[in-house]
Amino acid sequence: MHDGNAEKTGEQLTGHALIQSYLRGLDGSPGVYRMLNASNEVLYVGKARNLKARVSNYARPSGHSARIARMIGETASMMFLTTRTETEALLLEQNLIKQLKPRYNVLLRDDKSFPNILVSREHRFPQIKKHRGAKREKGDYYGPFASAGAVNRTLNQLQKVFLLRNCSDAMFESRTRPCLLYQIKRCAGPCVGLISEEDYAALVSDAERFLEGRSTKVQSRLAAEMQAASEAMEFERAAALRDRIRALTQVQEVQGINPRGVAEADVVALHMEGGQACVQVFFIRANQNWGNRDYYPKTGSGAEEAEVLEAFLGQFYDDKEPPRLILLSHPIEDADLMTGLLSDRAGRKVELAVPLRGEKAELVANAARNARESLARKMSESATQAKLLNGLADAFGLDAPPRRIEVYDNSHIQGANAVGGMIVAGPEGFEKGQYRKFNIRGEDLTPGDDFGMMREVLTRRFQRLLKEDPDRQTPAWPDLLLIDGGAGQVSAVAGILAELGVEDVPIVGVAKGIDRDAGKEEFHRPGEAPFALRHNDPVLYFIQRLRDEAHRWAIGAHRAKRAKAVGATPLDEVPGIGAARKRALLQHFGSAKAVSRAGVEDLKAVEGISETIAQSVYDFFHAGG
Repeated sequence: MHDGNAEKTGEQLTGHALIQSYLRGLDGSPGVYRMLNASNEVLYVGKARNLKARVSNYARPSGHSARIARMIGETASMMFLTTRTETEALLLEQNLIKQLKPRYNVLLRDDKSFPNILVSREHRFPQIKKHRGAKREKGDYYGPFASAGAVNRTLNQLQKVFLLRNCSDAMFESRTRPCLLYQIKRCAGPCVGLISEEDYAALVSDAERFLEGRSTKVQSRLAAEMQAASEAMEFERAAALRDRIRALTQVQEVQGINPRGVAEADVVALHMEGGQACVQVFFIRANQNWGNRDYYPKTGSGAEEAEVLEAFLGQFYDDKEPPRLILLSHPIEDADLMTGLLSDRAGRKVELAVPLRGEKAELVANAARNARESLARKMSESATQAKLLNGLADAFGLDAPPRRIEVYDNSHIQGANAVGGMIVAGPEGFEKGQYRKFNIRGEDLTPGDDFGMMREVLTRRFQRLLKEDPDRQTPAWPDLLLIDGGAGQVSAVAGILAELGVEDVPIVGVAKGIDRDAGKEEFHRPGEAPFALRHNDPVLYFIQRLRDEAHRWAIGAHRAKRAKAVGATPLDEVPGIGAARKRALLQHFGSAKAVSRAGVEDLKAVEGISETIAQSVYDFFHAGG
């Protein structure tokens, strides 16, 4: 790989004339180019099979789309990296886009991981459960599913059909009688010996057949068993089998589209309108629909369908294993390079196809319809959101509609497990990826000191902002702070920010009005008289939603902290003891107290505990003894 950064031939050159000046230093190598503006901000990152040919296109004075013409006009310098292969250029382009987020590139904004179903193999009676993240636990993974809801629906039906347990191993070992799931026929009750290991293994095998798309045999065998039970006049067993067959049929109906001729594929469809884009991704696995999700990539100030879809694929599969087949609604620019890149990532052949007829084309048409409808809803919501932000600016006397609103709330019980929460909203609605929680650290705080908690949260938040972006060049700076409270809280917050040298961020306190009744809120601003909005004003409802969301977020963070504290044991502090060893010790000895009293020889008897670890555990509990 070669890094080249050609010099400008004249400081006055910009646009296509500047680009022309780089041509003599380029050859026909593949590579990546960057276009920068006068402030050295990267405007665009692109790849080229032939750098000289691609850059010469930009050097033409005319014949460009409005987007490309604007980009060329802003270009004040360029940078080049040559690569050995074209696929390497594509990979480098994707990495630089992810790192630099240039204004004129297509950017995928929402890129969450996907859940799987895990049939755990660490126990003689395997557990079936939802799993997200690294696949470290022993077992068989099935997925991806598009959302937690898609997994939960499937798991719910699988429990009805196959009666597999979803309790933790610790819960399983502690049972002396079957739990409610057994009573409502969602579990076979292996915890108390109501099913043999062999029969339970047969249920696991059936569940895995279903998840692999081989459910026909399962269905016919259940039907035969039901018939046999009926003929033997075992009517209760026949009814239970009938319920399981019905549940199996129901899970297939809930999935909706279950293609016969497509065993494994992602269906990726794009719809663009008014400069905005929606991409719908449907997951087909084991001839079943495992859910869909919509994405709204930034279109780089007006990219065409082929570029948007190619950029989406490169970024979407950056950290996900692609399936064997990806069905597309539109052709992409460099399908051969993308196929090579995705095949390299998967370690096997990946095919890209734009089907024109048959079942595959129907799958794409269905996804495209979903994309069109989702984008229409999104655009309608965006228009409504814009009106609300304009109304907010009018109500609070802001210079312009806020692009970033930060709403703060605290949650605690008598000062215990105190957490501060911050939510963010803007033109796109709630920006959940920007939410933050603050574990209150103040040692000298009086329990329940909300002023002190708010001081700590805001100080930490704005000190970080001042450190990371003192010139306010990024969208991370808020245009409006909303806090829960009246004149006293607003005055205190204004004082905290003034101490930090931040005196130009508008602050509004939302206080319950007469009789602390929702709908009669009063609004407080530093140095101004409180005021209220009319009770049916949409802006009032908007502010209530913002406040309620901040409250929900803070309470959720507090409950998570409290639950963690309740579940904590002294073993959490022992060096070298992670989750697996902690589980093994607790299962072996029954409690953390019993572990603390155990000798080195007893500790060594636990699977996974070496002599060194055993000595470390013993020394931890007997230090100074």
